[in-house]
Amino acid sequence: MGAAMRRIHVGNALSAFGLGFTVPYLYVYVAQMRGLGAGTAGLVLAVFAVAALIVLPFAGRAIVRRGPLPVLIAALVTAAVGALGLGLAGSATAVLAAAAALGGGQAVMQPALATMIVDCSTADTRSRAFATQFFLQNLGLGVGGLIGGHLVDTTRVSSFTLLFAIEAAMFLLLAAVVATVRMPQAPRVEDAPRGSSKGSWRQLLGNRAMVQLCVLGFVLFFACYGQFESGLSAYGVEAAGISTSALGTALAANTVVIVVAQFAVLKFVERQKRSRVIAAVGLIWAVAWAVAGYAGLGHGSREMATAAFVSTYALFGLGEAMLSPTVAPLVADLAPAGLAGQYNSAFALVKQLALAIGPAVGGPMGASLHGPYVVTFLVFSLGISVLAVRLGRRLTAEQDQPWLGRNRVVARGGAATEPVGAEA
Repeated sequence: MGAAMRRIHVGNALSAFGLGFTVPYLYVYVAQMRGLGAGTAGLVLAVFAVAALIVLPFAGRAIVRRGPLPVLIAALVTAAVGALGLGLAGSATAVLAAAAALGGGQAVMQPALATMIVDCSTADTRSRAFATQFFLQNLGLGVGGLIGGHLVDTTRVSSFTLLFAIEAAMFLLLAAVVATVRMPQAPRVEDAPRGSSKGSWRQLLGNRAMVQLCVLGFVLFFACYGQFESGLSAYGVEAAGISTSALGTALAANTVVIVVAQFAVLKFVERQKRSRVIAAVGLIWAVAWAVAGYAGLGHGSREMATAAFVSTYALFGLGEAMLSPTVAPLVADLAPAGLAGQYNSAFALVKQLALAIGPAVGGPMGASLHGPYVVTFLVFSLGISVLAVRLGRRLTAEQDQPWLGRNRVVARGGAATEPVGAEA
């Protein structure tokens, strides 16, 4: 990695570390510590999603015109203000306003960071760069949550304020770190027609492979990430009789598998067709849902149900480790020159939609319709495999197997350092 990429990764790890301090305790803080009730706490989570859906369509165009670095710094400052505001807010109005700032800032960070990684990498290093980002995000979240759990005190509001202040400080520290990054000269769409935001979205929608990838991405996030802390946890408690401590163990198992397996699977993933890797993830997650079905519907012992439920989260983690070096680089390779920010923002928008709809659908099903819940999401997982195979037919050889392009360069006697097939 070059100096720019190292700083991006360090900053990314710091922001994830800060998020880990507050994410597990947000509901308790709003509902109980501030005494605003479960309704307001639920609204805060909804505001996060709504803020992201509002800002992301504009974020892509801003990244294309201004570059990812200034957009990222603006998003980080906004998120820091929102985090500190949450820690100090005492009324429902103040809490919701702060949540909107934090949610909007966090949402814009994703495509801005992804575009910086694209600009600072080549086709030869991109998969490893995104795998490293995902690894550090999960490590930062896990360590932050662990330390935050020891700092928080449910008898003192000030302990929660401290957590939000640490989160705000981490955002500002990331802003300071990335401000020192010297970005390579990347293509910009400076002379696009006025009002061309519509034109760039039209161009994106005309890219059939990208549209299919967005559909696939929606199903991925809906069937997995959108269920972690809503439907699947409700199902585990209600159907499988999982204790809250076992639920925490399951979430920890997910993180541990990602951290341990990320680079172990990377060499294998890099040599396979991307579409086949995604299809394999669908099959792995289908097995995970089948194991979850056994945990809740198998009528085994409590110990067996707990072991099966923990295994479900571990299998999801294995699939996530396979996706991180696959999907994000594919988004970059499908983007025309200068439009990586637009494509990253569009994919982030799809992700936010899935994360907003997933809990709304899965939460009530997981709590009360146990059998239909498992069957529904098992079918969705198999659908991932079908969609991935169909997507593979739309991709060029270099987009689906970027290492083939590198091999061709080496075979001709050239250096395999330039991006190959990075534009569509």
